[in-house]
Amino acid sequence: MPDQPDQPDQPGSSDEAGPAGAGTSGAPVAEPPVLAAPPTSPWADGLGRTATRSLQLLLLVLLGVVVVYACLQLRLVVVPLLLAALVAAAAAPLVRWLVGRGLGRGVATGLVLLGGAVVLTAVGWAVVGGVRDQWPQLQASAQEGFAEVQRFVVEGGLPVSDAQVEQARDAAVGVLTGAGFRSGALAGLGVITQVATGTVLALFLLFYFLKDGPRIWAFLISGVHGPRHRRLERVGQRSAVVLGGYVRGTATVALVDAVLIGAGVAVVGVPLALPIALLTFVAAFIPIVGAVAAGVVAALVALVTVGPVSALVVIGIVVVVNQVEGNLLQPVLLGRALSLHPLAILLALTAGTVLGGVVGAVLSVPLAAVAWAAVVTWNAEKRVAPAALPPQPGAAAEGAPGA
Repeated sequence: MPDQPDQPDQPGSSDEAGPAGAGTSGAPVAEPPVLAAPPTSPWADGLGRTATRSLQLLLLVLLGVVVVYACLQLRLVVVPLLLAALVAAAAAPLVRWLVGRGLGRGVATGLVLLGGAVVLTAVGWAVVGGVRDQWPQLQASAQEGFAEVQRFVVEGGLPVSDAQVEQARDAAVGVLTGAGFRSGALAGLGVITQVATGTVLALFLLFYFLKDGPRIWAFLISGVHGPRHRRLERVGQRSAVVLGGYVRGTATVALVDAVLIGAGVAVVGVPLALPIALLTFVAAFIPIVGAVAAGVVAALVALVTVGPVSALVVIGIVVVVNQVEGNLLQPVLLGRALSLHPLAILLALTAGTVLGGVVGAVLSVPLAAVAWAAVVTWNAEKRVAPAALPPQPGAAAEGAPGA
């Protein structure tokens, strides 16, 4: 029989049946969708995990708010505690040096506190004596300066008359002699009582921090064992080093600023040079704004007592000293003790000022530096394997009496 021509495949033939036929035809075959198993918990999917993290964050924020509120309510205890911790961290090396010379820890602590009291008394006596001797001159210069300012306001083209100036002055006198001022003065007596109580408490806390600081920290972490205990030891040591370095470095910078600005003000002929120097020293403990505030006060005193030219000279001196402080003294003396970004310093300073006023401004930056150092140290120690940690034979001895 003659060869038959190839016939086209019929639908339903065996070539298209089955997986082999599908592969030879070239037509794609859609696989049936595979549905994921439903989550065993409504918190197991992505949205649930996000909600869990958000809830944890809200709980942490709530805990922080409660802690801050409790600290504000107990500020009569918290503020002396923090101030004593700052001073103890700065003076601890001197106590250790005296102990290394053979003195007992209690005797060394007493000598350090006595020396500090003598220095503060001498400075206070010098400041009070300087203000008392120069007060008549300052009062006369202030009256002349006020008259000059009044004459400038009235005759300088401003829409202000002598009668309006007199009314403003009478209103200020009325405020100072009114019932509101007297009630404020009575409230000030309560504040003075609280300050005195806090000072006495801070002195007692400072004595025990200097005398038994290592033992106190060892007691606080005695309930933690193993690698966590070693990490907490390192956190305590590093926090004390950072806090002490910050306070000593800031005090040195403040002393240099006070000497330079006080000497410059004295050379210009501005009275109250020693009180201005003391104010500069105290204000230097408030980063960023402290030096500016001290410079403004010095310039105002120079403007009222000496004249505008001397005030401009004082402003120039303050600017030069601030540049030397920011570019030379702080990087050299503080070093890594204040390893915070300026934005973090500004935020901590603002929060501390809002919550605690001047005291909060002084405490906020060192506390932020210590908190950051503690976090960094904890994470660094956590990355070290427990087996690689060297034995610490002094850990138990540190917590023993007499350490």
